Amino acid sequence: MKIAIGNDHSAVHMREVISEYVRSLGHEVEEVGTFSTQSTNYPEWGVKVCKKVLGGEADLGIAICGTGVGISIACNKVKGIRACCCSEPYSARLSREHNNSNVLCFGARVVGEELAKMIVSEWLDAEFKGGRHQTRIDMISEIEAGQ
Repeated sequence: MKIAIGNDHSAVHMREVISEYVRSLGHEVEEVGTFSTQSTNYPEWGVKVCKKVLGGEADLGIAICGTGVGISIACNKVKGIRACCCSEPYSARLSREHNNSNVLCFGARVVGEELAKMIVSEWLDAEFKGGRHQTRIDMISEIEAGQ
């Protein structure tokens, strides 16, 4: 799989760690930045990740900011994106199995490197289960279309 990874200034180091880890799992990575620790705005980096996913240039995306909350909110404003903010592996796995999440978000100031790797691993290993979960995804898409 190809994974797009983006971050704000607070998560430059975490992006580097996670990019290396994702590559070690055998996936291709496209880092979309930022590459600077100077203050920047997380929405622009989250949207870059989302555009890669929606445009088919990446299969999935990972977006990282200080808490993961702001960048996940920004990502979820992009039609067709189901971003999840996870601080532990169980929710990450279920976000793929039940919600078919296509962007994983977390906070570089919230989780350490090893926990972040576990979160990413569970998320990447999980597969959407469909069935009753597809009905709920369809309902979310209807809400999105009506706004």
